[in-house]
Amino acid sequence: MGGFFAVASKEDCVFDLFFGTDYHSHLGTRRGGMAVYGKKGFDRAIHNIENSPFRTKFEKDVHSMEGNLGIGCISDYEPQPLLIRSHHGTYAITTVGKINNTDKIVEQMFKEGNTHFLEMSGGDINATELVAAIINRKDNIVEGIQYAQELIEGSMSILLLTPKGIYAARDKMGRTPIVIGKKAEGFCVSFESFAYLNLGYTDMRELGPGEVIVVTPEAVVTLAKAGQEMKICTFLWVYYGYPSSSYEGISVEKMRYNCGKALAKRDDVTPDIVAGVPDSGTAHAIGYANESGIPFSRPFIKYTPTWPRSFMPTIQSKRNLIAKMKLIPVHDLIKDQSMVLIDDSIVRGTQLRETTEFLYQSGAKEVHIRPACPPLIFGCKYLNFSRSASDMDLITRRVIAKEEGENVTEEVLLEYGEPTSGRYEHMIEKIRQELNFTTLRYHRLDDLVDSVGIDPSKLCTYCWSGKE
Repeated sequence: MGGFFAVASKEDCVFDLFFGTDYHSHLGTRRGGMAVYGKKGFDRAIHNIENSPFRTKFEKDVHSMEGNLGIGCISDYEPQPLLIRSHHGTYAITTVGKINNTDKIVEQMFKEGNTHFLEMSGGDINATELVAAIINRKDNIVEGIQYAQELIEGSMSILLLTPKGIYAARDKMGRTPIVIGKKAEGFCVSFESFAYLNLGYTDMRELGPGEVIVVTPEAVVTLAKAGQEMKICTFLWVYYGYPSSSYEGISVEKMRYNCGKALAKRDDVTPDIVAGVPDSGTAHAIGYANESGIPFSRPFIKYTPTWPRSFMPTIQSKRNLIAKMKLIPVHDLIKDQSMVLIDDSIVRGTQLRETTEFLYQSGAKEVHIRPACPPLIFGCKYLNFSRSASDMDLITRRVIAKEEGENVTEEVLLEYGEPTSGRYEHMIEKIRQELNFTTLRYHRLDDLVDSVGIDPSKLCTYCWSGKE
C-alpha cells in the first residue's frame, strides 16, 4: 500500500515530518524516505526499512536535515521521494497508488521524447519516476498532475514539494484518503488522520476525489476542485487503516466493532470465548463479543517489541514463518476451549491454517473462523493491497479452479460471490475442509457496507463483488 505525510511550517518542519511519517509505518515494509526544503535548498534521505523500523533508520537524518517544507513516505515498493529537475524547476515527489498501464505510458513517453527511465532492482520502472515524467509533459505542475490522473489506469495520489509550497493531489476516484491538519505554525497533509494529533495539529478537512491543493505555511489553496464520484477502498476500514484513524468521517475502530456485531447477529454457534487474530482482527472480535455476550479473550499474544510489521520479508514462505513466530500462546486460555476466531480476511489461507493448527495443538476443542469481510475473489486492480501476483494466489480462486477449471467466466465468479447461491456454499465448505476449521462463515457484503455506513456508491468493493 504505502503512506505519506507532509509539513509546511513557519518553523523547522523536520521533527513533525519525522514522527508524522513514522506513524505510517503500518502501511509499508520496504522503503522509507524524507525530503525537505530550506535555506540550504533540498535535502533528502531514503533507507531500507525491511530489517529495522523507520524511526531507527532516520534518527541521524533528523539531526542533520532542516527546512520548513517537507514530505515523507513509507513505501511497499519503489524508493522515494525522488528529486526531479525539470522545466518546472527542481522538486521532490512521492506517490501512493498503482499503475496498471505502465508499459503503454512508457511507450508513449519515449515517443514524446523521454530518453530513459531508471530500472529498479526487480526490473520494474519506478512508478513515482513515471508519474514525474508525465507531469513534466505539461506547462505547469497542476496541469501535469491532472494529466497524470487522466492517463493512469489504477490510482495515484501525489505529494510534490517545491521551494514555494507543497502540492497534494488525491487520486481521481478517491480510493485512498488525504487529510489536512492545522496548527498555529502551519499545516500538514496526511494519509492517516491520526498521524498528526500528537504533534499538535487539529483536523481541518479531507480532500475530495481528484482535488489538487497547494500548501504553504500560511494557507491551503485549492487549485483543482474535487470530482463528484468517489470509490474509496472499503478494505482500508477492514484491515489497512490504523484503529485510531477515520476516513470520510467514519472511525476505523468503530467500523470494525460494527463488523463484529453483524457477524454475531448472523451466527448460531455457542463457543466458550471470542478471540481476534492480532492486530486487525481484535476490534472485530470485540464487536462480536459485545453483541453476542460471549466473553472476549486473548488466547495468543502478538510479540511486538522486536517484530513490527516492517520486519516482514517479501518472500511469502518467510512471511508465513515470521507471522507464526509473532504469536505466543496462552495455554490456560486455549486448552479445552471452543472459540470463535475472527481475522480481517482470508487471502491465501496459509497463515490462518497454521494459526488454527497451532490452537488445536495447544488444546483447543473447536475453532470457528469468522473473516471480517466477504471472500476475496478478484485481485485488487487499484491499490495492490495484497501481495498476490495472480488471482490464483487467492484461496477462493484455487478452489473455484478445481471445481470449474481455470477458464472461468465472470458470470460464474459472480455466482461464487453470492452468499445465497449453492456455488458459494460449496466453495465455503471446500475452504473449511482445506484449512481445517470447525466451521467457516464469512461476513456478507451487504453487512460490510452497512458496517461502514456511508453511501454504498462511494465505496469500492471490487475485490469481493467484481464490480467497479
